[in-house]
Amino acid sequence: MALIPVTILTGFLGSGKTTLLKHILTAEHGKKIAVIENEFGEENIDNDILVQDNQENIVQMSNGCICCTIRGDLVEALNELWEQRRDKKISFERVVIETTGVANPGPVAQTFFMDDDVADHYVLDAVVTLVDAKHGPQQLTEHEEAQRQVGFADQIFITKTDLVTPAQVDALRNRLMHMNPRAPIQGISKGIVPLDAVLDLKGFNLNAKLDIDPHFLGQDDHDHATCGHDHSHDYHDHSTCGHDHSHDHHDHAGHTDRIQSFVFRSDKPFDHKKLEDFLGGILEVFGEKMLRYKGVLYVKGSNRKVVFQGVHQMMGSDMAGLWGAEPKQTRMVFIGIDLPKDTLLAGLEGCLV
Repeated sequence: MALIPVTILTGFLGSGKTTLLKHILTAEHGKKIAVIENEFGEENIDNDILVQDNQENIVQMSNGCICCTIRGDLVEALNELWEQRRDKKISFERVVIETTGVANPGPVAQTFFMDDDVADHYVLDAVVTLVDAKHGPQQLTEHEEAQRQVGFADQIFITKTDLVTPAQVDALRNRLMHMNPRAPIQGISKGIVPLDAVLDLKGFNLNAKLDIDPHFLGQDDHDHATCGHDHSHDYHDHSTCGHDHSHDHHDHAGHTDRIQSFVFRSDKPFDHKKLEDFLGGILEVFGEKMLRYKGVLYVKGSNRKVVFQGVHQMMGSDMAGLWGAEPKQTRMVFIGIDLPKDTLLAGLEGCLV
């Protein structure tokens, strides 16, 4: 039986998660979705749109959706949903989990790798993060939880864009892009977003294409000729140029975000054993600080791409398709808290053949 895809919906207090959930739960979209709502959320969705028996924590919606309020552990809630589905008491094809506004989505994501019962029935599809255009910049500055939510994201929505100027939206987009270059960023208003922009994103699919925003650090004002690398791509490798790319001319300047990202690229192949040993050591030391990392690897002796990704200390890899006619090139992105960028880049360079 196919695994049930799960989307984690996160975002700081007031970012618009409940508005988006209402859209999912009430729109006539023909999808059977189970929404797990954390009762500690800033607004209880049940009060507005559900008629609910106090003894029940699962409610069937008129459009085929289900709303389930967590009163205990997430694992228990998922297992209860699964059992009711198995017994034909309820019907759903996918799950959306709303985290609380101050939650770190990391432990929620880890649930799908660490609990055997959950892993047998569900697969984590993506982490979707909402950022409030008006209050988001201040929240990112003052609350590490807000930064973590951005760091974990596979898709970012900037909400309430109608309350600020286009320049403010652009400044926030630049800041988010530098914190997490692998997540597409889209502005939305009043929680209205096509469901295909939220569901089936395959952000945790090892064989999914590695997307790094083409504009990530792509507007450098230094002389590319001094780097000694080919910069004919839309975006290029900053790890080997020997230049400082923390330019002040970007709109995110002046922010000391602890959540930061960097990209590693190389046309040289990795020595598999060296890389395995290095990454193992790095995860042991910095695992808790490494929020998300993902890459397509060029490995010596293999004519296939190796795709890897991880959350904290949990890392997985998989053989992907043949390289074909495209240039063989490693592309890796790391998103974490106060990561020693220079040490990691030097270590990766040392694993190349």
